[in-house]
Amino acid sequence: MTEYDYWKIFPRMPRKVTIGDITVRDGFQHLEKFISTQAKITYLEELIFAGCRNIEVTNLGNPRSMPQFADAEDLLAHLRSNNFVSRAAKKGIDMKDVVLTAITIRESAVDRAIELKSRGVGPDRLLMMVSTEEQHHFANSGTSLPNYWAEAARCIDKCRAVGLKMCGTVSTIWGSPIGGATDMQDAVEFSKHWLSIGASDIEHADHDGSASAADVYRYFSMILDEIPDTSLHIAHFHETKRVASASVLAALQAGICHFEATLGGLGGQPANFMDDRPIKGTGDYYYDDPRYVGLVCLEDTLVQIDEMGIEHGYDIDRILWLGKQLERTVGHRLRSDAIINGRTLKEGHMEYARPGLAKLKERLGEAPDQNFPKI
Repeated sequence: MTEYDYWKIFPRMPRKVTIGDITVRDGFQHLEKFISTQAKITYLEELIFAGCRNIEVTNLGNPRSMPQFADAEDLLAHLRSNNFVSRAAKKGIDMKDVVLTAITIRESAVDRAIELKSRGVGPDRLLMMVSTEEQHHFANSGTSLPNYWAEAARCIDKCRAVGLKMCGTVSTIWGSPIGGATDMQDAVEFSKHWLSIGASDIEHADHDGSASAADVYRYFSMILDEIPDTSLHIAHFHETKRVASASVLAALQAGICHFEATLGGLGGQPANFMDDRPIKGTGDYYYDDPRYVGLVCLEDTLVQIDEMGIEHGYDIDRILWLGKQLERTVGHRLRSDAIINGRTLKEGHMEYARPGLAKLKERLGEAPDQNFPKI
């Protein structure tokens, strides 16, 4: 007999997940216009009020290359302020339960984070990043893999001394936009190396949307065979072929319970143009059409997971509302379909019903719930 219980077919699949939001960092870094500090604060606040407990706030790298993050300290200081902490508490949110992450690709940014922490406005968690394909790694970091691994180990030691966590990202797991095909086993070894030098968790990233659902399932099965503690793993999928939701499903089936997303599916390679001038960013874009970059969409992912019956902790209606506001902030239509079509309602949409069915069934002598003719 066929088995119909999804969790019996995929016994590793979680019944509860964590979905971190990275809109204000990864989402906004790709925009070619500066988003005001107050707007960033608004979205950070609203995301936390809507249920987000893992949030990327900013990038602490040099703002000359990425001026979108020139206000990094202001954002962190606001979330650490007594005023905001008090407002959150009135909504039942203890900010000690909210993990604030900042990206620190190089050691100078890590040093900056440590200095901010000494002033009481630092993040809880940092993130450094390697790619298994070295050309992609060099484009992001400006240095070689061996040199970067040594730098990352120093940085983790510094963080451990002051109570900061460091997430290690592994990219180009399923392919590189520069170097092409990659070997998933390399990413497994890179993940193990991150943990060996003291990383608190691993972000497994498909930064260019190369992944297929089958290879996502294979990879995370490989990872959990080698490193079975699911709390150590985060799935990070970009959307370039409209199949990232399949990657999310495949990761769930493999047993992954922590994901990242952005409102509207924003994100991608750091912008190399800002407002009215060219900037450094990370150099030339390695894609041909800016409509097909960005992360898996928070709104749609939440609807997908919610309708599977998996617990997530978000107020979905508030997130759908927030996604609509972000389109106004950005100034164009974003990727979410859920903000247009909403959720599948159990009670249906009776406002679209054609009138007269009840009277017709009564005239025909049929019961209201009768589906077949009487024998």
